[in-house]
Amino acid sequence: MSYRETDHLRVLIANESKDRLALVAPMVANLGHAVIAREIDVAHAGVVTAREQPDVALVGLGKSSEHALALIDKIVQEAACPVILLIHAPDPAFVKEASKRGIFACITDVEVDDWQSAIDIVLRRFTEYHDLEGAFGRRAVIERAKGVLMERHSVDDADAFEMLRDQSRRANTKLADVAAAVVDGHRLLPKQPDITS
Repeated sequence: MSYRETDHLRVLIANESKDRLALVAPMVANLGHAVIAREIDVAHAGVVTAREQPDVALVGLGKSSEHALALIDKIVQEAACPVILLIHAPDPAFVKEASKRGIFACITDVEVDDWQSAIDIVLRRFTEYHDLEGAFGRRAVIERAKGVLMERHSVDDADAFEMLRDQSRRANTKLADVAAAVVDGHRLLPKQPDITS
């Protein structure tokens, strides 16, 4: 995932109140973004998020903090986008609970002029988070592949890495892709014979 410009974003807005959604939608549009979905129902929030694939989601705190937290949960489970909490007045306890559910930021509806700056920062941090998550995932696959090669070829860590790197160069393929092929295919290979028998 790479950082993208924050002009003309596709935004999902969610709140327990249709009236609040009606107030927030024009604010989002005034920033130059498209509201692609308005969601009230917790049960549909995840489905809509998965289907629409928004760039960012704004979840408003209405009368029920449990409803807002449930919306955040559903959207975070399905989203490949950051969730920003939208509150009317400061509520540190609720913001703390929402942060445990996966929000990336909190903004107030009285500071509409600051929304775009907050969105810019959130999207950049979200991209960095996913880049790091991807790097950790690739590193884990490489380590697993080295383990397979160490077991199958009776080599040490450095030699196993060198085998992966050499194959990557020969095949002109990314090291992580070579490692994934080793991990995915190692179950098909015969086990190293036990030389102690």
